[in-house]
Amino acid sequence: MRIPILKLHEYLLITIQVELDDQTALQFQEDLLNKIHDTGAKGVVIDLTSVDMIDSFIAKVLGDVVRMSKLMGAQVVLTGIQPAVAITLIDLGISMREVPTALDLEQGLDKLQLELEG
Repeated sequence: MRIPILKLHEYLLITIQVELDDQTALQFQEDLLNKIHDTGAKGVVIDLTSVDMIDSFIAKVLGDVVRMSKLMGAQVVLTGIQPAVAITLIDLGISMREVPTALDLEQGLDKLQLELEG
């Protein structure tokens, strides 16, 4: 199953509404990087509101997506991180220190705009 990636001006918006398995996560990684390349997007908001749990592989892929997007010139903001997901990321030692976060999609777009202007 593919995760839809929407373009809004210079940004890409992703709301993950499906349960992430390994294949879906890897397909998402490839699709997002190709979309950044094809559109020249300067920013990406990944909304995780519907993601209740993640395992170590999905957490690693998520961290990789953020770093790879930055290498391609796109700033990433994560929104809607659920408590269980936050705990898992910390327990697994996956550092998201340099990744801006926000409570919801609207705040994420605001934060992305501030990050790109500053």
